[in-house]
Amino acid sequence: MFNILILQGPNLNRLGKREPGHYGTKTLDEIHGEIEMLAKQEGFLPVFFQSNHEGAIVDRIHAAGEDGTHGAIANLGAYTHTSIAIRDAFLSVDLPVVEVHLSNVHRRESFRATSLLSDIALGTIGGFGPVVYRLGILGLLDALQRRSPGSPLK
Repeated sequence: MFNILILQGPNLNRLGKREPGHYGTKTLDEIHGEIEMLAKQEGFLPVFFQSNHEGAIVDRIHAAGEDGTHGAIANLGAYTHTSIAIRDAFLSVDLPVVEVHLSNVHRRESFRATSLLSDIALGTIGGFGPVVYRLGILGLLDALQRRSPGSPLK
């Protein structure tokens, strides 16, 4: 069974209330509930972590590199566009990551089109609302299942 870190960045705890035109009306708890149902169907263990603090996210990535976590789904929110520290944390661990965004960042402000994670991620999915988590998880699971023992998945 794969342990998958579901990493949520700043302001995602405000989903359902924050800019529903961009992010929809589902809360983070509702999205996590959908991921738990998918986990039962697909046979993986989701580990949820949300923080509004960059250092806490970096610490959690470091921990994931040591605690048997097999991969991560990361919605880093605004840190996607600004955090070299989070990028470097992923580079410091052998942890494949899929970047997800609820909104289509390329149809928004120009600064949102820059991602400091996408070039080191297995893939990036955005613009489809909460289904991006399902799509990202299925892609990550497929990559993990195809990974040959001992080879890096990057």
